[in-house]
Amino acid sequence: MGELPQVDVDAVLAHTKVLSSDQFEGRAPGGKGEQLTVGYLVDQFRKIGLKPGNPDGTFIQKVPLVGITASPAPLVFSKGSQQVTLKWKDDMVAGTKRVVDTVALADSELVFVGYGVVAPEYNWDDYKGMDVKGKTLVMLVNDPPVPDRSNPAELDPKTFGGRAMTYYGRWTYKFEIASEKGAAGVFIIHETGPAGYPFEVVQGSWTGEQFDLVAPDKNMSRVPIQGWVSLEQGTNLLKMSGQDFQTLKRQAASRDFNPVALGVTASMTLKNKLRTINSQNVVARVEGSDPKLNAEYVVYTAHWDHLGVGEPVNGDRIYNGAVDNAVGVAGILEIARAFTKLQAPPKRSVLFMAVTAEEQGLLGSAYDTASPLYPLAKTAAAINIDTLNVHGRTRDLTLVEYGASELDDYARDATGEQGRILRPDPEPEKGFYYRSDHFNFAKQGVPALDPDEGVEFVGKPPDYGQQVRAQYTEHDYHKPSDTVKPDWDLGGAREDLMVFFAVGYRVAEAARLPEWTAGNEFKAKRDAMLKTAK
Repeated sequence: MGELPQVDVDAVLAHTKVLSSDQFEGRAPGGKGEQLTVGYLVDQFRKIGLKPGNPDGTFIQKVPLVGITASPAPLVFSKGSQQVTLKWKDDMVAGTKRVVDTVALADSELVFVGYGVVAPEYNWDDYKGMDVKGKTLVMLVNDPPVPDRSNPAELDPKTFGGRAMTYYGRWTYKFEIASEKGAAGVFIIHETGPAGYPFEVVQGSWTGEQFDLVAPDKNMSRVPIQGWVSLEQGTNLLKMSGQDFQTLKRQAASRDFNPVALGVTASMTLKNKLRTINSQNVVARVEGSDPKLNAEYVVYTAHWDHLGVGEPVNGDRIYNGAVDNAVGVAGILEIARAFTKLQAPPKRSVLFMAVTAEEQGLLGSAYDTASPLYPLAKTAAAINIDTLNVHGRTRDLTLVEYGASELDDYARDATGEQGRILRPDPEPEKGFYYRSDHFNFAKQGVPALDPDEGVEFVGKPPDYGQQVRAQYTEHDYHKPSDTVKPDWDLGGAREDLMVFFAVGYRVAEAARLPEWTAGNEFKAKRDAMLKTAK
């Protein structure tokens, strides 16, 4: 990659320190943190010399959001004269996407629906025709773990991706299907292993203001109350109904599972404080040099938002979000600067988008892909940077959903030139491909790259990569302690950013658009889009 200018990681660190400083108040949408962040990013893109990315001549794409703050309330389970009250936050968290003052469950019947999945391609239906309208659903987290018949110790690779999580395993899907079924409420029983994060992460993310895009129906098609209960309380609930958690969990891993009416009712009333805001995606552009191809785009995305000011942990209330994702935003700023140092701009244009409200359900990128600034059929690729390696050089680079598209071939070439290799995701069960902004592009058919740090660290013990991952998930992820640490080493980030730069540059220069791999779940959407665009 000798022909490309270097990406400056000292500048990446400097940006990260600013964006994750206490002054920026954890970069929550809709407040002082957003104003400072957006102001900083627009200023930097201007200084770098990029053009405004919005065709209206500005660096801003407005994203209309509603902020909903539910007042803490108990959840009451009743069976005959027996009553159990779950405490807000300690035992459960809940909220609504409906833009109304009050939502309630009034003696709503509880039904255990296993994993809550309807997946025709796997001949799977956890509802078996049961009408759950007006009822409250209780579900397990992740996909059904279906044993492999030839080796029951392993999962069947042909069903729900084996060990890898599919979209059916995401909590967002579980709430969507509950809405489709007309349920009154839905609660997921949290388990740290299958969820990929401890209950504290859910507590931190779900208490306080929750944002969403506002649909024309004020989100009234969404399930009235959605939330999580702790494993302990979920187990107790099933016991109260005469069921055993582990037994039901085993049964739910089979196609033959039938939903179980629990004979317990749920009651809860949430009073909501509402505010509507225009949040902002920040968009900048490098103009392509080819008169025809410059109407096509390579897009780099990174989310600028984090969790803002929240519940104190060890006396600290500011959720600084240094790794998640100040460092990723800093990364796209410096890739943008590197593009301006090329001898000539690439043939296609390159768009840099720092998007809002990723932490609230990928909302900034969802808004852009639903109301795109540029046609998605003209979008060659999306390259997303959500966190960067801050622990030193690696011999490898992880690609989540490795093998999904021809973008992986570009990435393999670029890492190979550094004497490094690509690896598939070491934690496919956590469903990372469905958990960041590239997913909204992929869902609409645009080939999307989701890189993650390598696991084989130079000069470190073999398990070092796994250790730092586990440590971050347990101690810093979505906590106020996600700050710039004195022992950060951005040597690995430098090499990774050069790979992302090379991939974007080469796609922008290529004779044809990259394609999804045959059999990929997003390929049909892309093929149809390109056909109608011709």
